Amino acid sequence: MGGAVSAGEDNDELIDNLKEAQYIRSDLVEHAFRAIDRADYYLEEFRDSAYKDLAWRHGNIHLSAPCIYSEVMEALDLQPGLSFLNLGSGTGYLSTMVGLILGPFGVNHGVELHEDVIEYAYQKLDFFIKTNDSFDRFEFCEPSFVVGNCLEIAPESRQYDRVYCGAGVQREHEEYMKKLLKVGGILVLPLEEKLTKITRTAYNTWETRKIIAVSFAPLVLPKHRENGKPRAVSLPAMFEVRSLQDLARISIRHILKKSGSGSLPLLQRTGLKRRNYLKQKREHRDTPLLTNSYLFMSRLIPGPMDNNNNQSSTDNEDEDEDCRRVCEQLEEKQENERRNEGSVLVIETPVNLLRERILSLPLPEPLKMYLLYYREK
Repeated sequence: MGGAVSAGEDNDELIDNLKEAQYIRSDLVEHAFRAIDRADYYLEEFRDSAYKDLAWRHGNIHLSAPCIYSEVMEALDLQPGLSFLNLGSGTGYLSTMVGLILGPFGVNHGVELHEDVIEYAYQKLDFFIKTNDSFDRFEFCEPSFVVGNCLEIAPESRQYDRVYCGAGVQREHEEYMKKLLKVGGILVLPLEEKLTKITRTAYNTWETRKIIAVSFAPLVLPKHRENGKPRAVSLPAMFEVRSLQDLARISIRHILKKSGSGSLPLLQRTGLKRRNYLKQKREHRDTPLLTNSYLFMSRLIPGPMDNNNNQSSTDNEDEDEDCRRVCEQLEEKQENERRNEGSVLVIETPVNLLRERILSLPLPEPLKMYLLYYREK
């Protein structure tokens, strides 16, 4: 499933294409997509395919097409502080993007059938927290994953504000999925080959809207144990009591983000400089042509005539000299502009302002590392 938009050269160009095709429509969703490079969730030997609008599978590892994730993120209508349940959480790519919007006081849970995929998801999550500068530009709700079949959750035990299922659901399981929602909550799932948004408007009333046609692998049915009873999935705690140390870290990072020049910019386009530079090169290539055309046309305007209606050769030579001088000045000016722009491109590099501020604090190194979320294994 996918192929709705053109492939990009990098993550930013892929997002540009999704925006142009109206799959990404809100700033919150755009910020989240730009913050996480889709290629980071691919195995190294398959990274070249990351920016195509196609699903990818290798063994148990699976990623849906970018256009599908875009529609899902928009349909969920995410807000800070909400609780989210991802059924079939896979690599954690979607859950991590959701966590950037939920903030530190949201709830972000995932249920995944395969234990090896959960290990892969935690590796990718740890890599994001420790290496991605975008982590410091958001208040993050770190996802928690558990192994199990999502059809073995006791519906009465837990309800969420937002639920997404990443596998095809048949009608007989629709009611089960609905019961996982709080009143006012939103469920997004592939229901009988249609990506569907279901809103719980009251205890026993629902609104349903079909979004787009999709093709998903069906849910894996639970395997019953020898005693005939299904294996119950134990979800993480809904609201863990945070330590004072953890709350202090969240508060300090928030204050540092707001201090100085104000909030850190959320939107970082890693490919922007290179592509703008190409655009500038195109503009510089076109400008002399337009200018020279103007100068060439100016030569067709008659100069002063002598009494015999002959244009003075001196005038012609003066005009040619003027043209040459103007052309040389323009070329010199353009060369200087290109040289200056080139120097800016070399000198101006992205700076992680929050990290710089933390490292400059008069604090012991272990405390600085804690504020930066560096964790020992």
